[in-house]
Amino acid sequence: MKLSARNVLKGTVKSVTHGAVNSEVVLELPGGAQLVSIITKHSAEDLNLAAGSTAYAVIKASNVMIAVD
Repeated sequence: MKLSARNVLKGTVKSVTHGAVNSEVVLELPGGAQLVSIITKHSAEDLNLAAGSTAYAVIKASNVMIAVD
């Protein structure tokens, strides 16, 4: 598979929490950092996401904002 996104992070699914429409997926990256994504429940089921499985976070954004108080 080829992607135009430059940021592809491989990790292990730590948890998947299904809601009525969306699912929260927690991906643990090497080194222990965690990334959380909200995707449709249908997509999570179609990808067979479950704790312990390998998945990739694909990040494509034209802007990333940082803020402080």
